[in-house]
Amino acid sequence: MAGFALGAEEEQWCARLRTLSRERLRPLAEKGEPGRVNRPLLAALGELGLLERVFASGALELCLLRESLAYGCTEAETALALQGLGAHPVLAAGSPAQRERWLPGVREGRLVAAFALSEPGAGSDAAALELEAAPDGAGWRLGGQKCWISNAPEADFYTVFARTGEAPGARGITAFLVPADRPGLGGEALDMLSPHPIGSLSFDGVPVGPEDVLGEPGQGFRVAMGTLNLFRPSVGAFAVGMARAALDATLAHTAARTAFGGVLADLQAVAHRVAEMATRTEAARLLVYAAAGAYDAGSPDVPRRAAMAKLLATETAQYVVDHAVQLHGAVALRRGHLLEHLYREVRAPRIYEGASEVQRTIIAKELYRGVAAR
Repeated sequence: MAGFALGAEEEQWCARLRTLSRERLRPLAEKGEPGRVNRPLLAALGELGLLERVFASGALELCLLRESLAYGCTEAETALALQGLGAHPVLAAGSPAQRERWLPGVREGRLVAAFALSEPGAGSDAAALELEAAPDGAGWRLGGQKCWISNAPEADFYTVFARTGEAPGARGITAFLVPADRPGLGGEALDMLSPHPIGSLSFDGVPVGPEDVLGEPGQGFRVAMGTLNLFRPSVGAFAVGMARAALDATLAHTAARTAFGGVLADLQAVAHRVAEMATRTEAARLLVYAAAGAYDAGSPDVPRRAAMAKLLATETAQYVVDHAVQLHGAVALRRGHLLEHLYREVRAPRIYEGASEVQRTIIAKELYRGVAAR
């Protein structure tokens, strides 16, 4: 990728993915129940080899995959991304036995994974989590709550972050792989604005042992941040995919919709707004690609770049979708319209995997760290 321009093969692959998403995956998504795991959709993602690509791809390819799927079917994109988020800690820090037991089913779309980090009182401040892992012989007993967990309570296993107390703050957290059938583990679905499944989890003395640890005890926060640094640019890619879909819909609508003796595109106020939407979308897209390229290159400034990419892309998508709705008028507010769907989808990415305010904090800390090092 020279100068952040995609090559012909990459552009063609993305075009095929957009078509596949629209023609093959969207019909499966439309048959699903909002707020529930769509297992037929996951099975199709596995059959098409797209879930395998989540684990075999670098950050840039993951971004292209998520952006292209989001353009044609946001549910397919989200189902794929949640599999990657929930299972990536197993790939990165799991034992050979853990990988062999769980990852083939995730890749095939048979097993559903979930990333259980957030809590009722520890969302953006993830290092303040309170789920307790109390010592119990050679293992631990988990006690407490998790909330806002995608794919809960329907997942087949959870990557759970709990406080084992080796040190205060982030240094006393351990990551565990917890199968859904462990005694004491319960949960319920939450009725959310966005259509993908989100729930809460309750841990009432859930037993876990050394064989369930991902990585090393006390190093779970590092596992969590390693996963989020990979997926943050691709959350931006998801947002860019939605922005591009909204922009293209707006171009088609304003070029054809007659008003005031011509078409909407003839009005300078409309044309300038569309130009702004397009410029912001392209800027966000390039920043996402740059962050992904930095991750693939092993750059030391990945946290800053990833935070910038997620921040700009998600805020841009909100802007573009909102203005697309405005330019379409009342028709975009009808249930079932593309923009009505995107309007509900676009709000959540500004919050999950680190809210916009958290991203700004990360960016500022990284910038001032650079000043102090001079």
